[in-house]
Amino acid sequence: MTELKGALIGCGFFAVNQMHGWNDAAGARIVAICDRDPARLQIVGDTFGIERRYSSAEALFADGGFDFVDIATTVASHRPLVEMAAANGVATICQKPFAPTMEDAAAMVAACDRAGVAFMIHENFRWQSPIRAAKAAIDSGAIGEVFWGRVSFRSAYDVFSGQPYLATGKRFIIEDLGIHALDIARFLFGNATAVTARTRRVNPAIAGEDVATMMLDHAAGITSIVDCSYATRLPVEPFPETLLEVDGSKGTLRLSQSYRLSVHSPDGTEVSDVQPRLLPWASRPWHNIQESVGLIQRHWVECLRDGREPDTSGRDNLQTFALVEASYLSAAEKRTVPLEEFLG
Repeated sequence: MTELKGALIGCGFFAVNQMHGWNDAAGARIVAICDRDPARLQIVGDTFGIERRYSSAEALFADGGFDFVDIATTVASHRPLVEMAAANGVATICQKPFAPTMEDAAAMVAACDRAGVAFMIHENFRWQSPIRAAKAAIDSGAIGEVFWGRVSFRSAYDVFSGQPYLATGKRFIIEDLGIHALDIARFLFGNATAVTARTRRVNPAIAGEDVATMMLDHAAGITSIVDCSYATRLPVEPFPETLLEVDGSKGTLRLSQSYRLSVHSPDGTEVSDVQPRLLPWASRPWHNIQESVGLIQRHWVECLRDGREPDTSGRDNLQTFALVEASYLSAAEKRTVPLEEFLG
């Protein structure tokens, strides 16, 4: 089969993981990179042997020669870049959050629809192998009909040293981390219809919130709690693990620290180690996230080959992004916010 050629826009902190993932992706490779910072462009280009290097996206698209583009820039640049890719008929992957507003997000989805190009959000947390293992256990029916769940990410890890811009925005944990946990809740329990949220800033050195608790009403009748914190100091630092609790009519599921999956059913309790693979280029404790990068990229390649919509398409991710916006509104106004206020 013909190899898919890709271009990467943005050579910053996380893009290195994406480049490693593309190196491992069967049937696809990156042939060009773009970044306005010459130093970052050189580092990534030299590290991965990419000869085609651009300082402007316009020049990159003008030269063409690739089937898809992977946009790994910050959120303010996403809409113009996605619309540029759509105008050039290029399938697009975009980092999360994929827009600054719901209006921008909807416009990006519409632009790709009009152009007839695939559009996927790099929402990789649901692709973590421990989360996939939990989903498979739920879908097996072992714990019966799910009626309650919890998605939890609590840590005191210093994320600001690697990404200092995170400390400066008025929005922080829901937009940067909570968006992943909210998407996991959708993945496990289905779309939500309303959210009630509370936030707090514990760290005085940052501008945004570093603690958030959200209660979701799901269309399937399930209630879930999504809680996130970068101010929680534990005896054993769990970063970057997402922990799960799921209650069903026949039993319970727990994904606890150190990737321990416990499924209690009428047949007994089964405990398994769902530790993610430590890839040759990965490092602990990031290996969980790093593995998921490769898994979602493999999914993207398969979807392009088969002509089907990715699981985390732009259209699908509007539901996750609406939860982010609704959570901020709920926290600000101290009320339950129906998702229809954002999705219509």
